[in-house]
Amino acid sequence: MAQPLEGLSAVVTGAGRGLGRAEALELARLGAAVVVNDFGQPGRDGSGESSAGPAEEVAAEIRASGGRAAAHTGDVADFQQARTLVELAIEEFGKLDILVNNAGILRDRMVFSMTEGEWDSVIRVHLKGHFNTTHFAAAYWRERSKAAGGPVYGRIVNTSSEAFLAGSAGQPNYAAAKGGIVGLTTSTALALAKYGVTANAICPRARTRMTEDVFAGFEQPSDGLDPLAPEHVAPLVGYLASPAAARANGQLFVVHGGMVAVVDRPRVRAKFDSKQDTFTYDELDAVLTAHYAERPEGETFAAAEVLGLKRT
Repeated sequence: MAQPLEGLSAVVTGAGRGLGRAEALELARLGAAVVVNDFGQPGRDGSGESSAGPAEEVAAEIRASGGRAAAHTGDVADFQQARTLVELAIEEFGKLDILVNNAGILRDRMVFSMTEGEWDSVIRVHLKGHFNTTHFAAAYWRERSKAAGGPVYGRIVNTSSEAFLAGSAGQPNYAAAKGGIVGLTTSTALALAKYGVTANAICPRARTRMTEDVFAGFEQPSDGLDPLAPEHVAPLVGYLASPAAARANGQLFVVHGGMVAVVDRPRVRAKFDSKQDTFTYDELDAVLTAHYAERPEGETFAAAEVLGLKRT
């Protein structure tokens, strides 16, 4: 029986460890040929010397299981290295069908203590890294569509976070980058739909080196699959990369521990109309102060409220 991704090729960034590794292995299990990208720096803050080891090890693991894989050790936040990543998939496997953006780093600090470098580095790897690979993949699919005279196959799966949905006090750079990724995803989805390409984003909750502090109080079970294992996230990525997900476009999903939630776009909670040509301060004070007085102190973002999510 043919696998869902048989005959397709994929790029997975940040795939040397954690979520990216689980996603690359899942795509390969479903039949895709995979370019495993990882810059290979040992520190979750992007520190240390880059290494080919993590990407090469995952690619070797895929090949040992009978799949097809190649390793790429470039920095996706570098525009030209992102180009070579997309080109490698096309050269190695004849085409590119799937792009999974996962690479990222953490440099956590409260907004009043964060340095310019800490802000810039996280925005660069997460948001610019997502843009760079998306740019070159999108240009490739657009040209293929023009040559074919119609839609082609293309799937983008981006990685956002519940830090964007529910807030994360010590991660203003990370939360901002992850919110930007959602905006990039919805814009890309609209721009590429006519070419046959979909773009969706996930907010995964998983135990990785990026989240070791967050889940420090949630120990792994002595037996059975960890509810926070990345393997709970990978099947959704495999589905979104498949032909079955053709009608899912511009969507945001929260996924963890056997649960998938489709997040609605922001909705209007309340609406107020001025009784004059325009609002005055006193009129706004009357209607908005009363509105917020009816809500519990500290209550924030509706999406987190609807999903019943805790900050991660």
